[in-house]
Amino acid sequence: MAGQRGDGRAFDEVRPVQITRSYLNTAPGSVLIEMGHTKVICTASVEQAVPPFRAGSGAGWLTAEYGMLPGCSPRRIPRDGGRPNGRAQEIQRLIGRSLRAAIDLKALGERTIYIDCDVIQADGGTRTAAITGGYVALAEAVAKLLAKGDLTANPLQHAIAAVSVGVVAGEVMLDLCYAEDSRAETDMNVVMRADGGIIEVQGTAEGQPFSRLAAEAMLDLAGAGITALQQRQQEVLQGLF
Repeated sequence: MAGQRGDGRAFDEVRPVQITRSYLNTAPGSVLIEMGHTKVICTASVEQAVPPFRAGSGAGWLTAEYGMLPGCSPRRIPRDGGRPNGRAQEIQRLIGRSLRAAIDLKALGERTIYIDCDVIQADGGTRTAAITGGYVALAEAVAKLLAKGDLTANPLQHAIAAVSVGVVAGEVMLDLCYAEDSRAETDMNVVMRADGGIIEVQGTAEGQPFSRLAAEAMLDLAGAGITALQQRQQEVLQGLF
């Protein structure tokens, strides 16, 4: 794809990706994911209990929380005081739905995995980075459960990653930074499995509606970007299981 962007990337390139495993020593799974200037700490914690609606089912649960910390953007974002705003609630539900698609909850048994995603520096694509990093943290936590003998079979079924894509100044672009996202005519977040199955698509036109042809072009570009991200996940997780 011809053309370049402000940071020198081609329109079909993801930002430089760095995933640091075992970033903290206080959680079974922990990751620092950096996508360009966006940085998110993702942790996976395990509790030997399930919410009341799962009790007695023999199946486990996975849920997520998401927050943007003060200092992660030029304008200070206040702490939520335990009451996330509407945007944060929507994003953490997206993360939870996405990562539940990675795991066999019946094989997990009656335990809950909490995925906590804290944005420490924001430059666009924080929710998609949280999903991509959250999967790696989840895999770390599952590996430790297996190593301890708490699980006898690996409940992970699918690798999950996510990326943003959009139309900026008439060009379809992959993995938007904030400067691009803030002026995008169309903005889309895509979550996919390693086999190409689509888990969720969030697409919004900021003004003129986008065509079905444009939607297909964005999905194709997102799929290529997610493939690249999943290759990076595989490299980071090599030898874990």
